[in-house]
Amino acid sequence: MALPGPATPIRFGAFELNAATGELRKAGNTVKLHPQPCRVLLLLTEHAGQIVTREQIREQLWGQHTFVDFEHGINFCIAQVRGTLGDNPEKPRYVETLARRGYRFIAPVSMGATQTADPVDVSLSEQPADQSPVTAAAPIEDRETAKQIRAGAFAANRKYLLTALCLIVVAAVKLGWGWYSRQNVAAIRSLAVLPLENLSNDPGQEYFADGMTDALTTDLSQVSALRVISRTSAMRYKKTDRSLPQIARELGVDAVVEGTVQRSGNRVRITAQLIQADTDKHIWARSYERDMQDILSLQGDIARTIAQEISVEVKPQEKLRMTRGQPVNLKAIEAYLQGQYHYQKAKELGFHFDKEKMHEAELNQAVAFFQRAVTEDPNYAPAFVGMGEIWGVPATFPYPPTSMEQPAREALRKALAIDPDLAEAYVDLGRMDYRYWNWSALEQEAKHAVALKPNLAAAHYLYSAYLGAIGQMDEAMEEAERTQALDPGTDRVAWMFYCQRRFDRFIELKRSDIARHAFGPLDHFQLGYGYERAHMFKEAVDEWEAAMSGFSDDDLARALRHGYTKSGFTGAMRAWAAGLESIAKQGGTVHPDLLAYLYSILGEKDRAFAWLEKSMEMHTTQPPALKIDPTLDELRSDPRFEELLRRVGLSP
Repeated sequence: MALPGPATPIRFGAFELNAATGELRKAGNTVKLHPQPCRVLLLLTEHAGQIVTREQIREQLWGQHTFVDFEHGINFCIAQVRGTLGDNPEKPRYVETLARRGYRFIAPVSMGATQTADPVDVSLSEQPADQSPVTAAAPIEDRETAKQIRAGAFAANRKYLLTALCLIVVAAVKLGWGWYSRQNVAAIRSLAVLPLENLSNDPGQEYFADGMTDALTTDLSQVSALRVISRTSAMRYKKTDRSLPQIARELGVDAVVEGTVQRSGNRVRITAQLIQADTDKHIWARSYERDMQDILSLQGDIARTIAQEISVEVKPQEKLRMTRGQPVNLKAIEAYLQGQYHYQKAKELGFHFDKEKMHEAELNQAVAFFQRAVTEDPNYAPAFVGMGEIWGVPATFPYPPTSMEQPAREALRKALAIDPDLAEAYVDLGRMDYRYWNWSALEQEAKHAVALKPNLAAAHYLYSAYLGAIGQMDEAMEEAERTQALDPGTDRVAWMFYCQRRFDRFIELKRSDIARHAFGPLDHFQLGYGYERAHMFKEAVDEWEAAMSGFSDDDLARALRHGYTKSGFTGAMRAWAAGLESIAKQGGTVHPDLLAYLYSILGEKDRAFAWLEKSMEMHTTQPPALKIDPTLDELRSDPRFEELLRRVGLSP
């Protein structure tokens, strides 16, 4: 069949493939298909009805002189194509496998208005088998006959020997090829697991795909010789249109792992591929299909294989942590994954002050699912961690009431009783001890979490917060930099510059965050702090107004702008403080630390200290940072400030 022109669409079933752009559509809607699988689909449809050999696919994708593990690469691409088309390899409607020969696209294909005829196999016919009769050996009548038989046996043995040698050579070539491939791939010592794509044709399974992403990230994070980007930073690239090299540059990694998840009943299929970041070069790919019962051990298998492919050392204890030999309660896992999904949604809503009810509902749903998980399996430690974190120190606002401290600690201790190596539980206990000013316990928990899981960004973040709180700024900055390397989505380094009064560097970093849309409205809010401390008051008001609008807090945004227009910066701060006071009187939730900051700017120290007292009652994050936070500089000369430092254990 003739190849399509560059603008000719290729149609089959409900799909349309644009040969020029590589865009696949289904019923008019764009369907995501990565570049290499798309090239395979294009090759198959261009040769619809014909056998396309694996060698042809290899040459099309990698050329003859590129040394990669293309066998796994082809398997991955075919799996991606089938998953996207909803095809079944056992009963194919689109892509048929011909064992040891290749693949054939069997659905009718049309180019524009012209449709191809029914698929026809135009490959070379197989040669007929040798039909010569096999006769029984004649009795040995003389020595000559015996010589001939021995000669025949020698020839047969020689044939078998040559065959064996050929197999050995082929195996050696494969091993050598794999070695050569690995040697010609730049050293990979850092990677990110991008969100696995849900191919289940059911949006309700999104939580499952996210959970599998999290599990694979966690397993790879066990490898101390490898820097693995945190889930929170990688999840920002869910359904992104950025290229892989661009994502890798933004995350600062050598390679990325991407793939798909497709679930059907009690079976799940996961495809994964490892891609060298700077060149977009395929290194490894594989497709797995398992029972749900084996799903967690499967993640460990994938992680170990990736570590092997990039030749990083995996210590015995790290291998052990990636191996889950205990029985798996599927109902508990299902409930836990749904709890995590709702908790992440709550985090996204946490700083939108007009969405408090939605935020609270998501947190309640998360706790309910975690509780269901431990009901199904009382020894499922991660669910106890989830409950303890939400009750004690969620990464959201408002802060949980102090009455939840004891239940939170009990849940986290229960998790550690089940799994003493659970670094996340130590982090959450440490975050509670930070909030409740237990410095000695916090130091031990932070150090222990870092030792257990060096790739856990939250552990380094916690240790940096502790070092900063006690005034060890250089050490705090080192841990902040480690945090940022593992989780580029955090701004711990910027915060340390802010605490060092290096406002120029803080402003530079926050501007960069805004340019790449790193944290949304929160970036504008924080940049306003930097501008205010640098006495760039108009710029500060502009940023705070942008933040309020971004958080859908339009009333406060208007009040801030009106106050600035009427009475300059002081008028803006007074209008902002009045707006927050009004919200508090109506039963709304406000940051006491923010009001303390605004009143300190306005020179109203009594009101500032009153709100700091409120902050201490709520055990917010502000009191532990009293020693270093620039927002309180106007209050430091007041004797009441030294008393606050003493009460939180930061002054003798």
